[in-house]
Amino acid sequence: MRIAFLSDIHGNREALDAVIRHAERQSLDRFVFLGDLVGYGADPVYVVDRVARAIENGAVSLLGNHDAAAATGTIEGMNDYASAAIEWTHHELDDDSRALLLNMPMSAVDEDRLYVHSEASSPRSWQYITDSGSAERSLRATTQRLTFCGHVHKPQLYHMTPMKSPVLFVPQPGIGAPLVGNRKWLAVQGAVGQPRDHNPAAAYSILDTIRNELTYFRVPYDIETTAAKIHAAGLPKILAARLFIGR
Repeated sequence: MRIAFLSDIHGNREALDAVIRHAERQSLDRFVFLGDLVGYGADPVYVVDRVARAIENGAVSLLGNHDAAAATGTIEGMNDYASAAIEWTHHELDDDSRALLLNMPMSAVDEDRLYVHSEASSPRSWQYITDSGSAERSLRATTQRLTFCGHVHKPQLYHMTPMKSPVLFVPQPGIGAPLVGNRKWLAVQGAVGQPRDHNPAAAYSILDTIRNELTYFRVPYDIETTAAKIHAAGLPKILAARLFIGR
């Protein structure tokens, strides 16, 4: 089976469309959306509708912190520009879209794989995987061999043996990483719609379960159009500016 993992789309229609077009050329069997479909970008309705259609065709989609905030209109703990985007997004979404988001699971288990937006030890706390310590906390909280998450907007891949701390592997786009079976693995996806690793191209990955191999990809998209929509919607200008530099 070949599974595509997409996370942190954040209402970015152009990035989502570009990634799906790229992924569909890779002989896929399933899409998994790891949360934060909305927030920041100017096309939340389109993104939710497109993911809803994917769910009807067998995709898995999880709840992210921005999804939960946008569905409920709650902005506690967010900075000013994120709060402004959440308030705007909340009013753009209709009741059905809000309900769809809130009904998405926090995590999902699929054979030897765990899917979660943030991390495994406390999914509702929305903690970040930023180093080997936080990776170890997540890896030891699950019995699944492979964990796939988003939330951080930076692609990372950790592996851990039972008696050692996790080791960080920085994935190279287009080069498959063999997921050696005697280790546990934690794959942080990066972001489709808001990359923050100094690379503005949309990020996603594909797992080949037969070859036991994970490949990360970067996909260019029409950032100018996305940024123009953010400006036209009256959203904070920083949300458009940061797309061009991937920060």
